[in-house]
Amino acid sequence: MATTPLLDRIPIIKDLRQAVGLQRGMLIAGLVICVVFLLVAAFAPLIAPYGFAQLSDDAGTFTPRQAPSAEHIWGTTIAGYDVFSRVLWGARTAFLVIVVSVVMSLFLGILLGVVSGYLGGWLDRILVVVCDAVYAFPSLLLAIVAAIIISAGQSSLFGGIMATAISITVVFIPQYFRVVRAETVRIKSEAYVESARVVGASTWRIMLRHVLRNATRSLPLIFTLNASEAILTIAGLGFLGFGIEPSAAAEWGYDLNRAVEDVTAGRWWTAVFPGLAIVLVVMGITLVGESLNDLADPRLRTRRRAATQKKEVAA
Repeated sequence: MATTPLLDRIPIIKDLRQAVGLQRGMLIAGLVICVVFLLVAAFAPLIAPYGFAQLSDDAGTFTPRQAPSAEHIWGTTIAGYDVFSRVLWGARTAFLVIVVSVVMSLFLGILLGVVSGYLGGWLDRILVVVCDAVYAFPSLLLAIVAAIIISAGQSSLFGGIMATAISITVVFIPQYFRVVRAETVRIKSEAYVESARVVGASTWRIMLRHVLRNATRSLPLIFTLNASEAILTIAGLGFLGFGIEPSAAAEWGYDLNRAVEDVTAGRWWTAVFPGLAIVLVVMGITLVGESLNDLADPRLRTRRRAATQKKEVAA
């Protein structure tokens, strides 16, 4: 029996081979944007000509609101920060917030969803009510409240990122909880789960070994969509003044907030570049998420297969 090559079993490579036409183009475009974002976040200290909070160099203090020039290719902000450097360093901040918030959301949402769906009873009812109540609140408003409670005026990099990430985690947990719980309720009545229960497997072994593995197959799709939502949430918090302080880290939402006055005065460069960074990253992650979602839909795969067969017959 022929075995599938290891390269073809990698999820993204497998999806690229399955995608055709416009779907393939969307997935490739999204992956390219995401890879560039990851590279910029990883090598920001090497690429950026200045630090995220640097206001001077050997030539002297930076001129605030300076138009794009050889010294500052994207100009400077109202405070005198180099826009190009702030945008690059902002990619690192956004990446850290995405990783921390989504990882914590995944862990807590999956754990609560499996326990709630498998055990049921009063614990299930309480968790469902709590998560539905949290899910009913506007996500940005809930993130603002959580950020105010958690940050307590801290402006350090670690404190700011953790406060922002935890506030986003509170918003994301109900999404993972509802998906995993619904899958767990369906899976726990399957024959292989009943067989494991009959042979004497413990409750935790069944949940972790048999239920968890099959209840989390659709989570990568939610992960990509939530990553883009995390970018918008941290940008919204920064724009409203509840994000990370500029002296602690570069953050695109804060830079947009400070650029509002410049836009009305015709100094477009302070707002265009951080805003464009948000749009491109969100678009790239969304393209990947939507493409993976379409590829995971068996109805769409059937339609693509039928269309391909028609073309082959016509040829």
